[in-house]
Amino acid sequence: MDDQTRIEIEAAAFRALREHLMDKRTDVQNIDMMNLAGFCRNCLSRWYQEAANERGIAMTKDEAREIYYGMPYDDWKDRFQTEADADKQAAFKVAYAENVGEGK
Repeated sequence: MDDQTRIEIEAAAFRALREHLMDKRTDVQNIDMMNLAGFCRNCLSRWYQEAANERGIAMTKDEAREIYYGMPYDDWKDRFQTEADADKQAAFKVAYAENVGEGK
């Protein structure tokens, strides 16, 4: 497989993941994803922003989140995010520290 085809396939897979999480599984909470998989929608939008910035494209965290979520992040939270109990919040602190941490 040539590099351009590989890039196009990877991009298609990313778009499918984004659509799946954005449109089909809005019930899956970011905190549950982070606790189980070590990443969430916010991580995906951050990686998107970092890739853009590395290529000289200025993009803020909020701009990347809106691209990823398909709406402003606060709107998405209002529509789909539920309250997390104390156990989930404690697990999130560990998962975040292990997978994201400060400055990552």
